[in-house]
Amino acid sequence: MFTGLVEATGKICSIEFRGQQARLSVELPFADELNDGESVAVNGCCLTVTSHDDNTACFDVLKQTLDVTSLGELSEGRQVNLERAMLAGGRFGGHFVQGHVDATGKILDLSEHGQDHRLEISLPEEIQSLCIDKGSLAIDGISLTIAELKDDSAVFWIIPHTMQETRLGDAEVGQKVNLEADVIAKHVAKLMEGRTA
Repeated sequence: MFTGLVEATGKICSIEFRGQQARLSVELPFADELNDGESVAVNGCCLTVTSHDDNTACFDVLKQTLDVTSLGELSEGRQVNLERAMLAGGRFGGHFVQGHVDATGKILDLSEHGQDHRLEISLPEEIQSLCIDKGSLAIDGISLTIAELKDDSAVFWIIPHTMQETRLGDAEVGQKVNLEADVIAKHVAKLMEGRTA
């Protein structure tokens, strides 16, 4: 379980494709604190540490993960958002994030407005139907509040801290991002689907 509060950013050292799977190596600031088998959200995807040293951690990425996320499009030197699994006694500052990416969207707008930035993300229909105005959506593992919900996109306003402390600082229009809808909304939708059936 994660909160969507990005703990740090890391840098892709390499992504090695092995048939339909991949091995991802990431330089990250807390590598020496990790244990093999531990979970780390990388751009919002819950991945398992398979090996590590004092500076880097390696993750095996399944075909399923490559198919439904943007991880397969990462390249050496790109920044990624990082969050370790939540401690049982920790503060819960974001929202319930599982690290299970539901779909991907694209950045439609990332423009500066005074000290803040306007971010607009395209939403597939299955994600849009789970969103509400002022609700939460995880974008590349960042817990963000929807400022405006449109028919096929959502608008967010980004404060300077978020721009500086996440990979949004080097994001570009047209870039693919990972989306995870609110888990409570998904459960409610499933229950309602059963009732209407």
